[in-house]
Amino acid sequence: MTALSSVTTIDELRQIAKKRVPTMFYDYMESGSWTESTFRANCDDFAKITFRQRVAVDMSDRSTSVNVLGQPIHMPVAIAPTGLTGMQHADGEILAAQAAEAFNIPFTLSTMSISSIEDVAKHTNAPFWFQLYVMKDHDFAKRLINRAKDAGCSALMLTLDLQIMGQRHKDIKNGLTTPPKLTVKNILDMAIRPRWCMGMLGTSRRSFGNIVGHVDGVSDMSKLSSWVSEQFDLQLDWDDVARIKDWWGGKFIIKGIMDVEDAKMAAKSGADALIVSNHGGRQLDGADSSIALLPEIAEAVGKDIEVWMDGGIRSGQDVLKAYALGAKNTLIGRAFLYGLGAGGRDGVDKALAILHKELDMTMALCGHRNITDVSRDILRHSPF
Repeated sequence: MTALSSVTTIDELRQIAKKRVPTMFYDYMESGSWTESTFRANCDDFAKITFRQRVAVDMSDRSTSVNVLGQPIHMPVAIAPTGLTGMQHADGEILAAQAAEAFNIPFTLSTMSISSIEDVAKHTNAPFWFQLYVMKDHDFAKRLINRAKDAGCSALMLTLDLQIMGQRHKDIKNGLTTPPKLTVKNILDMAIRPRWCMGMLGTSRRSFGNIVGHVDGVSDMSKLSSWVSEQFDLQLDWDDVARIKDWWGGKFIIKGIMDVEDAKMAAKSGADALIVSNHGGRQLDGADSSIALLPEIAEAVGKDIEVWMDGGIRSGQDVLKAYALGAKNTLIGRAFLYGLGAGGRDGVDKALAILHKELDMTMALCGHRNITDVSRDILRHSPF
């Protein structure tokens, strides 16, 4: 029996990943900023929401399919952009994209990915989304956008909540820099995880594929740190958003909205979707959870723009709760990364299967056959 064959929950995948992924990279994934209060609230606040159980209703022929950006997907879940995905498991972005394609849900590639845009496109058939950070180097941003177009990416996701990077204490203590500090402690920690080491030895993808070799003066990892630290644009404003939207010219998603006024600006910008997101609790500690702010944002702008959310989703029940509170789509980060760290492609397949089964069964027990019929009425209690 394989380690994954008896797994039935996302948390079991997390426990396996913690054993298999070096501490430096596991902590990078499984951490928030400062006290991590917002990181914890993202999950804890889902537990405050309860369902209404219904009986003696037709539960046959169920469907969890929805349309997102005009395209049908198997369930209202997309894989979120996550940096350093290829450090959780060798070739991680490619494996996750392949799993998403097989499951018919969207995959989003981060600017700070290990595998490049071109590399992921080469190893997949379905178009994926590309996530962009606003950089001071506008020529580099334009080149990234053009590369995403050339690779056939079907949507651009612009992240707005990383003008200043939140301080994550674990990363500092672990020496997680670009490139990582190979201290004796870190080397020994990697050495006791031979499966991970063998995977990394077997791949050439060990640097930021979208950046190294694509920026003047950044020919290798040793020169990357200083470039990255200077690149996040402190002067970002809505005019910049409009300019990037025009550069792209296609389906456009804005990520990092946590306020109704900002949501109105996002809708006014002409974006196709916004994501209620606090960056997984990795930016402003002490902010509300994403699920707590979702209903008022959906109420304010849901008629003008597709409202999605991420942050804290660890089960299919969480997906259903978010949908009931107004999210037409959700994004998962840690939930798929746990699967990736636990078992590569098989682990991501397992994570998606778990989420779908929980979503489908819970929807049925709440008295619905089609997720598009689900509303807030399925909830017995929600403090939001």
